[in-house]
Amino acid sequence: MIAAVGIMLASSLLVFVLAINAGDPLFDLRESNDPNRDTLIEQRVAMLNLDLPWYQRYFLWLRGVSGCVIGQCDLGQNRVGQEVTHVLGAAASSTLRLVVLATFIAIVVGIAIGILTAVRQYSGLDYTVSFLTFLFFSLPVFWAAVLLKEYLAIGYNNWMRDPSFSPLQVGVIAVIAGFLMQVILAGSLRRRAATFAVTTVFFAVALPVLVAIDAFRNPQLGWVGVAALTFAVAVLSTTMTVGLRAKQVLLPALISAALVSILQIALFNVFVYYMNWMIMLIGLIFAVVIPWGIGHFLGGRYRTIAIGVSITTSVIGAALTVIDHVLRNWSSFLGMKPRPIATIGSHTPNFSGNFWQVALDHGTQLMLPTLLLTLISLASYSRYTRTSMLEVNRQDYIRTARAKGAPERIVIFRHAFRNALIPITTIAAFDFASLIGGAVVTEQVFGWKGMGEMFATGIHLADPNPIMAFFLVTGLAAIIFNMLADIFYAVLDPRIRV
Repeated sequence: MIAAVGIMLASSLLVFVLAINAGDPLFDLRESNDPNRDTLIEQRVAMLNLDLPWYQRYFLWLRGVSGCVIGQCDLGQNRVGQEVTHVLGAAASSTLRLVVLATFIAIVVGIAIGILTAVRQYSGLDYTVSFLTFLFFSLPVFWAAVLLKEYLAIGYNNWMRDPSFSPLQVGVIAVIAGFLMQVILAGSLRRRAATFAVTTVFFAVALPVLVAIDAFRNPQLGWVGVAALTFAVAVLSTTMTVGLRAKQVLLPALISAALVSILQIALFNVFVYYMNWMIMLIGLIFAVVIPWGIGHFLGGRYRTIAIGVSITTSVIGAALTVIDHVLRNWSSFLGMKPRPIATIGSHTPNFSGNFWQVALDHGTQLMLPTLLLTLISLASYSRYTRTSMLEVNRQDYIRTARAKGAPERIVIFRHAFRNALIPITTIAAFDFASLIGGAVVTEQVFGWKGMGEMFATGIHLADPNPIMAFFLVTGLAAIIFNMLADIFYAVLDPRIRV
């Protein structure tokens, strides 16, 4: 912590000197023909303290920042007279909405891909996934953004006016889905052929049926769908941890799934007419606390695992309930916004509607930049997970676990995966800290008014205060998340605590 203070002071001084020498903050006024030009120049000089030596300006900024300790931040003004504190708050809020979701998805999907490719090392799936992840990682951001705009926004919006598939399109989609599924599930040649055939037939039948019932414009999971998926999560989570024979884990998970299924019906009117963010937050708290109690009292010697599986089941079930209500409002949302996927901005100006319609508006605006950042980050997480899992799999305790006859899922998820998380924790901490600074190119392409856009504008206009505000957030984030990574090392590996 002491070193962190010294690092922040030294780096803030360096960045400040670079920022005030990056350009002339008066260049636009010097070239102006306005009769009040001299007065405007004097006003800006006074506002930005340009008449003071650089070290006095730095100590003035430092004094304003030190007020943050007592909740009285003063980050100065930008060149148009806005308080930088307010500008920073809006930019940070916008960027956090973008990077938190993108980072979370990249971590979850990347780790899952890394585990799968490590288990299936040197298989066709391993080579295919490796090729695709590095392809996404290598794509120029601005070019990938243009492709997403063209095909996932403009093309999709055109298609949504009359959703349909030609026989050729149905056939191609079904064959591709069948091929991907047999690659993922693997097995003998006979099993691969059966998987390919079943998947191809399923998609060939399902796509025309979905078009016939207008499911693309009026989608919903329904009560039965949410309940079935929640119970499936309960069974799958138990299978992946201790197996279905462990009733102390399976029973709490099934009870949690049953509670979700009952509450989604009992609270239906609340979701429809009274939903807001506070109710959603309260629901999330209950989705954690109640399953924790169920797992704690029924888990027995598997108490810790039962608690984790019950909470996972409940939270995913609650998320599925929310998704169902979002889908139920998709049709009315299309009536208000016929071209739903936007290509620019973080929200539609002057858009008004109920809670779900506003959430859909923000979600559709968020989709393209989130997908872009996720694709770019995916390669790092998947490759580090794969490498770490392969290294852990060569350890003596893994061979011992297999020699004792432990099921492969237990070996992978309880013995190997936890120890493989240490290098991934390092990557996740620094990746999240860097993304908080804003994805400058992504924000520019999608017109996202976040930290990256604020930083780029500050450099372009030679405006030091927004640049320093950007540094303050990103510098603190780097130090804090580095510290959190050290703490998580000790949580994951008892040897580090010792």
